[in-house]
Amino acid sequence: MKILVINGPNLNLLGQRDLKIYGRITLAQIEAKITKMADRAQVKVRFFQSNHEGGLIDFIQENFKKADGILINPGALTHYGYSLRDCLEDSRLPVVEVHLSNTGSREDFRRFDVFDGIVAAKIQGLREKSYFEGFKKLIKIISPRG
Repeated sequence: MKILVINGPNLNLLGQRDLKIYGRITLAQIEAKITKMADRAQVKVRFFQSNHEGGLIDFIQENFKKADGILINPGALTHYGYSLRDCLEDSRLPVVEVHLSNTGSREDFRRFDVFDGIVAAKIQGLREKSYFEGFKKLIKIISPRG
């Protein structure tokens, strides 16, 4: 099995952003933990982060045929990234969406999610644990035994 782990705008600044909301963990630390989880589960992972919607779309289009699922934190694109939504839907892969914070309990504009209806699961509000729980959930979804 192979999973694409994708991060959208500003997630490269984890550990520096609003610490009360996002915590001190960096994206590199999250990726290291997912790599260990993947090794234990005998799953291959490929990580990608971009601050540009087109970069995320290009990455998905270039890699989805060699993957079994996508774990994504789309960042602010959650609220307006319709072309990213179309790309994820066109991939026909199971997608698990994760967020460090609970977007539903933040500012009004963060409550709308363009990915609702196309993701297999959404895990949010657990800080970095959202990624780890989302990764485990995606493995269950794509596993032949899942």
